This record gives sequence, C-alpha cells and structure tokens, in this order.
Amino acid sequence: MPDALSPKKTVAILGAGPVGLAAAAHALERGLEPVVLEAGPHAAHAVRQWGHVRMFSPWEYNIDKAAERLLRATGWNAPVGCEYPAGEELVDRYLEPLATRTVLKDRIKTSSRITAVGRAGFDKMKSNGRAFEPFTVRYQNGKGPEQLEADAVIDATGTWFSPNPAGVDGLPAIGEDADHPQIAYGMPDVFGRERTRYAGKTVAVLGAGHSAIGTLIELVRLKEEAPATEVIWLPRGDKPEKAFGGGANDKLSARGALGAAFAALVVGGKIRVEAGFKVSYIAGDGARLRVATGKAQCCRSVTVDELVVATGFRPQLDFLREIRLSLDPAVESPAALAPLIDPNIHSCGTVRPHGARELAQPEPGFYLAGMKSYGRAPTFLMMTGYEQVRSIVAEIAGDHEAAAKVELVLPETGVCSGPGPTVAPTEAEAAAGCCGGPAPKPTEPATVSGCCVADVKAKEEGKVGCGCNS
Repeated sequence: MPDALSPKKTVAILGAGPVGLAAAAHALERGLEPVVLEAGPHAAHAVRQWGHVRMFSPWEYNIDKAAERLLRATGWNAPVGCEYPAGEELVDRYLEPLATRTVLKDRIKTSSRITAVGRAGFDKMKSNGRAFEPFTVRYQNGKGPEQLEADAVIDATGTWFSPNPAGVDGLPAIGEDADHPQIAYGMPDVFGRERTRYAGKTVAVLGAGHSAIGTLIELVRLKEEAPATEVIWLPRGDKPEKAFGGGANDKLSARGALGAAFAALVVGGKIRVEAGFKVSYIAGDGARLRVATGKAQCCRSVTVDELVVATGFRPQLDFLREIRLSLDPAVESPAALAPLIDPNIHSCGTVRPHGARELAQPEPGFYLAGMKSYGRAPTFLMMTGYEQVRSIVAEIAGDHEAAAKVELVLPETGVCSGPGPTVAPTEAEAAAGCCGGPAPKPTEPATVSGCCVADVKAKEEGKVGCGCNS
C-alpha cells in the first residue's frame, strides 16, 4: 500500500471495457487514483458491438473479484455463475452497473479517444531521468484536445476496432480499400438487427476462428427461414476440419459444442466449403463482389452479395509511438508473453499464469493488458485479463510480492495448435505436464485409468476424459 504521507499515484487506464474497469477497481482498493479514458459514448463500447454473441465462458469466469466487491456494496445481485451470458447481458448485468452505480462512475471519461502517450518533457530518444517523469496522455473529446499526467499507464484498449484485413499476406487485398459497402468485419448480427442485409443473399465468410464459425452457424440458421440464402465458407487453410476444435475435450463445454455443431453443418452440406481460399483481390461486380485468389485474379473466385471478413484482430499501436515498447516481432504482444500464446509454437494445454513481470515494458510504469496484450494471438479469456491487472496494479502500488504471486488456471481447449513434441514424453514428463497432476495407479483391473487426475475423474463420471494428453 502507498505511504499515507505520500501523494497518491495517478494511474491512467486506457479503455473502459471489462479489463479496464477491473483495473480501476483494483487501483481504488490499492489506494491509487485511477482515471479511465473510453473512446466510446459509454463504458464497454466494444462489448456493445458484439452484444448478440453468446460467450464460451460462464459468469463465474467473467466477473472480476475487486469489481464484484464494489458492486456488492451497492446491493447488486450477482448472476448465476454457471450460466453463459451474451455480450449484451454482460453489459446490462455487470459492466453498466459497475460503471454507473459504483464509485467508478466519477473516474470514467467517455467520448475520450486517446491520440498519444509520451513522457512529460522527454521524446523517445531521451533517457537521462526519463523514468522519474510522469506520463503525458493526450485525448480528444467533444471540447477538443485534452491532456492529463499520470504516474503509470495501463493500456486496455483491446483490438475490436482493428480487424485484420482479408488479404492472405496480412495486407488488404488489392481493391479491399475501396469503399465496398458489401464488406463487414468481425461478427455482424446476421440473424438479428442486420437480418435484412443478409437474408436471401449469397454470403461468404472468410476465416476459420470462432468469429467465423459463429457467423456461419447463424447464417445457416437464417437460411432455414430464408431458403434463398447461400452460405459459403472461405477458410485459408487446406484442412478445414482443424476449425472444429476440441469437442468433448474442451474444458469450456460451450466452446467445444460450437465446434461440434459447426462440424455437423459442414458434413451435412449446409455450408459450401472453398478450402485453401487465399484472398488476394476484391473487386466490384455490379452490385456484387468478386473475391479472388492468385496473383492475377485468374485462379479461383467467388461472386457474392456480402463478404464477412472474420480473420482476427491486431493491436492499434500508432498512439504509442513515443513509448518505448518491447513487442514480439510476429505476435505483437509483450516479448515475454509471446512464447506462451503464439499459435505457431504453443501446443497442447493451457497458458501459463502471467502478470506484471511478463507484461512490463522498457518504459517503467507502462503496461499492456487485456486482449491488446495478446497482440494478434487468438483465444483470450476475460479471466486472464482480470489476473493481469490485479498483478499490474499490485506492482504499481509497490506490493511486489502480490504482483509476483500470479494464480490462474485456464480451461484447456482440447486442441494441439502447435507442432507438439517430436518424441513421446516419458511417464514422469507426462505426469508433470498434464492437468490435475499424475494419475493414481489402478488398484484393480476394473479401476478406471487415465493420463492424469482430471482425466480419471472425468472418465469415472462417464465422460470421454479431459483431453489432458490428447
């Protein structure tokens, strides 16, 4: 805790989403002075954009402990922990009350878009004495440009408003930058408020992650009521079955069920699949779009009424140009975090707990947190962000012991996304690395055996296992 005689540290928190609000709650508990800057007109502006989407994780994983303590002081009734909220429910029952009915309401500045962050009196090149000066945070609101000074900065602005382009090389496809009203990014509400845009149309969805899968499932649902709707899936990879996920081995059952439901639709022919579709050109074709692969639009193409680009997201880093950052060159996450989340190398199992130590930057007092800390990597869970900011705020407050004690157990996907081991692990290695610890030895032939404690327990309950050694 800060010394009672010393001035309270001001912490600028960029973004009033779930992780940003949690950071503010922890800062207040630590006796710090949080100031939350939100670009949108309301807190949780990004979450409101995907309000129609049902979450994979139940309420128990989506409520931060410090935020819950603030809410309970107002007489708030917590949602049932095992239920799965949609984005709009997350806002209505948790984030909106947190932002408007607790002491946080006086700490949040909405309609305040960050334009730059730097060190007061120091450009990026100057080093001597730099760490002892406050941060300068500039933002734009309805009154014009504003500025505040802060002792620390937590950037939790997320990635929702920075979607990846359609081009397979990470650049916009040729023609994508033209004003094509037929292109949508992320997860449009195809069955709800944007139904008329998609009903009865030929719609292609580019991508193979959860956003693409969820949109395709909703389009098939729309097709049942509007039979003229044609659904086309454009996965870039040659093995579309990889998108089906871990199924019963996924510890988040809703996530596993999504992949299983999607697999059934593909196998049943409800979705036209164009595997290995690497988009390079997009061009208008009357009122429609021609989406093509290859170097000269000559190889493969589809002509559609609407294109949904669901190829993931990337962090917005422009306003951090004057901050000294150490980011992984591929993932664009903090360098120490990248090996834990890079889908090119991260294989079976869960992400190791991490906090202030892994998220710290060469700029003392500056941290990336939440979805933005994952850079371009997928599959971020809110509970990860909550533990991140708990650790970060403890570090800012000077409680280094609490900051270093990071405890977080994430549910496994049941999928090996990386290359995996080249040789089979020994029994001791497998026991040390699997979920739940080493499995007990069977005491008799009829006893259930497994790769670890959690696997044995799952099989005793009649399940296929926990997937810890799949």
